[in-house]
Amino acid sequence: MLPAMAQTPQKPRKHTRPPRIRVPNNEQAVFTVDTNKYVGVIRRLSLTGGSAVLSKGPIPQGTLAQMDLSTVFGKVTAQIEFMHSGADGIPLAQAFRFIDMDDVSSERFSAAARQMERAGFSDVEEKENPLGDLASQTLSKLRDGIRRLSVVIAPGGTGKS
Repeated sequence: MLPAMAQTPQKPRKHTRPPRIRVPNNEQAVFTVDTNKYVGVIRRLSLTGGSAVLSKGPIPQGTLAQMDLSTVFGKVTAQIEFMHSGADGIPLAQAFRFIDMDDVSSERFSAAARQMERAGFSDVEEKENPLGDLASQTLSKLRDGIRRLSVVIAPGGTGKS
């Protein structure tokens, strides 16, 4: 008989998605599957993967490939796995995830990603405090309501003495 194990409720994990970067200038990469080469226009990148529109159409999901991408910091080579098509709401865009990248490529890729983020291509916006914004809006409405009410209540505000 198996011993009974106490069930502990699992805490919900906060999954922080790496910033996604819109790649400017229709940057191209070469994807090599076996010995076949495919040119793709990179749409988005993140530290974990990205999406591209491939010249010859989507590659079957789960296919492994090599990606060669030129950056201002030098060539980046990575092993990737193709995922679903229809990425980013574009029917021909295909998602991929990075499986492996050597140290030099990793440093170059990280530097290029940081540069594109600083240039404003990241989808991460400066996040304001939503509770602070809500409180500020609520206080503004309350202040406006009090001003309107004070005009009606104040002596001489109703037209009666």
